[in-house]
Amino acid sequence: MLPEPQVQVLARDPAHRKFNINCYAFQQDAIVSFNGWQYACFYTFSPSGSSNPPSDPLYVHLARRRLPQGEWEVMVLDDYPQTTDDGHNTVQMGICPGDGTIHLSYDHHCDVLRYRYSVRGLAADPEKFEWVPSHFTPTLDYLPGLSSTHRHFRYVTYPRFGFADDGDMFCSFRDGKAGLGNDYLYLYRGGSGRFEFVGPHLTGIRSSPYVHGMDCRNGRLHVTWVYRGFVHYDGWDDPLDTKHKQQAGPNGAENNHNICYACSDDKGYTWKNGAGNVIADLRKGESITNESEGIVAFDIPKHSGLTNQEAQAVDQEGGVHVLNRDTTDGDGDGPVWKHYHKSPDGTWSRRALRPVSGSARGRLAISKAGDLYIVLPDFEATKIQILKSSKAGGYSTYEEVWTGHGFSGEPLVDSARLDQDDVLSVLVLTKEKANAGERKLAVLDFQL
Repeated sequence: MLPEPQVQVLARDPAHRKFNINCYAFQQDAIVSFNGWQYACFYTFSPSGSSNPPSDPLYVHLARRRLPQGEWEVMVLDDYPQTTDDGHNTVQMGICPGDGTIHLSYDHHCDVLRYRYSVRGLAADPEKFEWVPSHFTPTLDYLPGLSSTHRHFRYVTYPRFGFADDGDMFCSFRDGKAGLGNDYLYLYRGGSGRFEFVGPHLTGIRSSPYVHGMDCRNGRLHVTWVYRGFVHYDGWDDPLDTKHKQQAGPNGAENNHNICYACSDDKGYTWKNGAGNVIADLRKGESITNESEGIVAFDIPKHSGLTNQEAQAVDQEGGVHVLNRDTTDGDGDGPVWKHYHKSPDGTWSRRALRPVSGSARGRLAISKAGDLYIVLPDFEATKIQILKSSKAGGYSTYEEVWTGHGFSGEPLVDSARLDQDDVLSVLVLTKEKANAGERKLAVLDFQL
């Protein structure tokens, strides 16, 4: 069993809204460690705000602390108020190891790009810098090195950042609406401090890809995803249409199908399927599509309970782990969480974990010893369960190692810290039973 965690409260969560805006599964690195420090990004109220939350805007906040047990420092970027009550409009964060810059993108659901980044060295040598907003650019509508007229910066959803190789960092996002969007890839070069456009790595045909995660291990970039088929509706081709911006719009998760996989050994320019065959060369204008050879790991039909963007992790041996849920085995009245695993030799397996309670998505992370930790939320019971699947056992069994109560939202994990330090840091929303309208954003630290 895991010991009880140390708990640090970061901020008050805006519980008055209809939709959460912190702690969503598609935030790849809302909490991440780098160079002995940990960082977290989130929305909350300005410290100088009023006492009337429904009328107060939210602002991006960025926090840091020296590991293992330093005090959190929190800065507010109060030059950009966020007012849209939409759970898609979260904050995403990336750190480039090559130049120590911190990158943020926020407030998107089919909107113009909103992005800012820090001075060089802020994360590489943090003790030299005060934790103040002046070290960041204002909100930009372009990525440095590219023009604001770049065609894919106008309709952005789900940005994500991640470590590439040799000191670089990638950025990806969807351009288009649910069911009719493609994913585009950009590479930030630590040496030049500029992005370059790699291309459309995932293209949907009458559908859109929804990515579980993008992770680079030993020079190989792995991506898994599901497709969401498009269903036509009145006004779908109207440029002013906003029906698709609903939390569960006319093209919802019932149209998700198939779990797919691809990898790249050159930072996303050339993509291979699980058998090692090249399926797309972006330098030649190619892209991975629904029809690309050998991308489907599991053929799962629509209306099978499959969700989007749940979780992915890659172990030290190159094995790929995906968390999702489906009803294909007929094991119960609803979807069952499952562990989909690609071993280093390319063999895929699928094992049931437990019935899903509610719609909240879980998280995966790999420990320093190579064991898999599975963090599962139970929305209705306001609890979180953590399962462990050992490397020694071939990731074939699952032991419950902790259960905690009083939580909501979708848990996020600092994968880098678990991989490097054997500390499982989980970013969660705490739900106070005494006051249903009061929630806190907190970090739970489990020492393995």
